Amino acid sequence: MKCDRDEQFHSFVLSRRAGLVRTATLLTGGDAHLAEDLVQSTLTKLYVAWPAVQRADNIEGYLRRTLVNALTDERRRWWRRHERSVADLPDRSRAEPGSGGDLDDGLRAALRDLPPKMRAAVVFRYFYDLSVADTADALGCSEGTVKSQTARALDRLRAALAQYPLTGVTR
Repeated sequence: MKCDRDEQFHSFVLSRRAGLVRTATLLTGGDAHLAEDLVQSTLTKLYVAWPAVQRADNIEGYLRRTLVNALTDERRRWWRRHERSVADLPDRSRAEPGSGGDLDDGLRAALRDLPPKMRAAVVFRYFYDLSVADTADALGCSEGTVKSQTARALDRLRAALAQYPLTGVTR
């Protein structure tokens, strides 16, 4: 029945939307607007495929894979290559990196500079503590690719974050 399907999907969305937005925000390097768009695209795709979603052995994996696919689709759009979303209009100049800015801002910027698949590997492996196998499943690649992508990403993140002073933190 369509009514049951709608009620089940509605319950699913209520229980998972906040987590999806968090994950999408991380995957987009902190772009909250793009994250909301990705979640909406993901939920639309899930609604259309709802019977298949319910039959899936690993609903979380299905959800992650759909979100990554939505990000990949979004990055392929021609206008995304020419514009960058910003939360605030640039009425004033921003502080220079390394001028005492928040480390979270530095991490967000460093994540944003990673290629999308590399960023996704880091987000799933380290922010969500997924195994290499689960990350490979979410990204649709081999476990070796996940290992190499995360190693390269961590090297890039270390280099990018080296320019931000860590105050009060012992290395």
